[in-house]
Amino acid sequence: MLLIRLVGGIALAEQGISGLVGGPPILAAAIDVVITGAAILLLVGLWTPIAGIIAAILELWHGLSRSPTANSDDPRTLILLATLAAAAALIGPGAFSVDARLFGLKRIDIRDRRS
Repeated sequence: MLLIRLVGGIALAEQGISGLVGGPPILAAAIDVVITGAAILLLVGLWTPIAGIIAAILELWHGLSRSPTANSDDPRTLILLATLAAAAALIGPGAFSVDARLFGLKRIDIRDRRS
């Protein structure tokens, strides 16, 4: 899980920060700030499910829309980032995260049907 969080968080942060460099319109800048914030939360493992869902929705919107607010990234890259963010949200923060320190690790035990 740590590797998914690191790869996804770094790629999302790079995409969000690079979108802010060119002086984009206000809506695109706001979306890039939210994506960068979600990427930072994913990197440290804080509010992982919420940050992952927000990043996945925004990246998917960027990838599928042809609006002028979407930067010139390849839509396949944006959809891949959305998939990584959704995977991080569904899997959870993992052992090395702020969420694990604050709330403890959650363990799911699957019992045998016979017992």
